[in-house]
Amino acid sequence: MADTGTQPGAATGAASGAGAATGPTNDATWVHTDDLVTGEAVALELPPASIGSRVGSGLIDLLVGAIALLLLWAVWTAGLSRIGAGTDVALLRAVSVLVAVLVLIGIPVTSETLTRGRTLGKKLVGLRTVRDDAGPITFRHAMARGLVGVVEIYLFQGIPALIAALVTLKSKRLGDIAAGTYVIRERVAVRIPPPVAMPRELAAWAAAADLGTAPEGLQAGVRTFLAGRAELTPHARLTVGARLLGEMLPYVAPAPPPGFHAETVLAALVAERRNRDQQRLAREDAIRTRLLPPTSDLDPGQEPSGR
Repeated sequence: MADTGTQPGAATGAASGAGAATGPTNDATWVHTDDLVTGEAVALELPPASIGSRVGSGLIDLLVGAIALLLLWAVWTAGLSRIGAGTDVALLRAVSVLVAVLVLIGIPVTSETLTRGRTLGKKLVGLRTVRDDAGPITFRHAMARGLVGVVEIYLFQGIPALIAALVTLKSKRLGDIAAGTYVIRERVAVRIPPPVAMPRELAAWAAAADLGTAPEGLQAGVRTFLAGRAELTPHARLTVGARLLGEMLPYVAPAPPPGFHAETVLAALVAERRNRDQQRLAREDAIRTRLLPPTSDLDPGQEPSGR
């Protein structure tokens, strides 16, 4: 049965209102720079690590560093005993500084660079360092965190790092602020919402409609809106739905039947696009199966001829 309201979100009579909407209000902001957006335009929040888990991973890394420092110092002491007592004092100091730098900076920086943001402590606790845009860190980020970490963690016993973590939004220490990074929890159960269902009352219209290729950003915006609409206020939900439908209508012919809300029409468009993509992939797979022999029938090293 058709949805016959006259609210601003309705498709009929709302096209002009949708075009007049300049964009979503603050109530409609649900995708942030630290969200990971999947191929279906579903925003998955990357929650920052708690201070307790970061302290736990830091203590593990400190233990690893202390063990490495003791081993290197033992090797250096054994070497000195063979060289004798005439070793230059300046050389001893230089080597001591080199060993300290290697342990305090070299080990964590190398580990985070090679593992894209993880040290042994972070791996055991289930944490990872990422950029502010949720991307993997590079050597530059790891080096900035390591250099600042020597001051805030080792020279001042971690007090500046703890204070910064308490007052910043994502529990950042000073090294994270300098590098543009933060630490996330990797072991998080993520629930991806099911695909948008086709409204039965619009299935016939959507199947016969000519769907043009809308811009990728607009299509992603529609899918994100449908996935996160339950989190919006009623006003923002109607406003954003009307605006998105107004932007989508130029790519659809004929226009949707009158009397349906924008949200319902958008769901029909997304579901129909998904159905057509699935049908296209099925046809391509059938053609590939018919033209190409099964892989098990080919001789080792033989490539499919395509005939």
